[in-house]
Amino acid sequence: MIVDDEPLARQRIEDLLAKVEDVDVVGEADTGPAAVETIQSLEPDLVFLDVQMPGMTGVEVMERIGIERMPVTIFTTAYDQYAVKAFELMALDYLMKPFDDDRFFQALDRARESIRASAGRRGPRYLERLGVESRGQVRFVPVDRIDYITADGPYAELHIGERTLALRERMQTLEERLDPEVWFRIHRSAIVRLDRVDAMLRRSGGDYAVRLRDGTVLSLSRARREELERRLGGRRSDEA
Repeated sequence: MIVDDEPLARQRIEDLLAKVEDVDVVGEADTGPAAVETIQSLEPDLVFLDVQMPGMTGVEVMERIGIERMPVTIFTTAYDQYAVKAFELMALDYLMKPFDDDRFFQALDRARESIRASAGRRGPRYLERLGVESRGQVRFVPVDRIDYITADGPYAELHIGERTLALRERMQTLEERLDPEVWFRIHRSAIVRLDRVDAMLRRSGGDYAVRLRDGTVLSLSRARREELERRLGGRRSDEA
């Protein structure tokens, strides 16, 4: 489905999709309210969604329909200030107008992969990328590259190898939007990828910690120790 208030913009996307054999455009909309109604009635697999539209923005369309019920979504817009919010709402990609053919088909390929991966699977879609503002630009960070996340005041710090990127987001929100089969919140101030955990450490005084494969040591809440141990297959704790 194509949602854009500019007829030429809708036609541009339709012309590109016409080159692909197994894609059908099932509907179009030129306002936010019309987009909500049409998406809910047609239930398309994929939506190309403009941001600035009469009646309701693309972000508001997603919020009105709800993250769990929204199809795979690719934003198409000339305004990059909405990128971070788009990825908070789990948009798959963010095409800046004017985009070239290669960039469009790259986004379409990512959408195919996401749709195939979720075929036959019920439940919410989880974050695949995060939009991080840095020096006036938005960097798109694949979630599977992040080793662990820590809290720093109003920010969440994304740790990727030796790099740290700050994201203005609550830890609770991130915990809810990350795949629980992959991620685990070990403490109010830390979320880790389970496959990065090397050992649970038992400290003096009855406290616990987690050591990651890169040597990083993070505090482990007592209330979460047993659940983490179960998730790790009953791995026993080492002495710190």
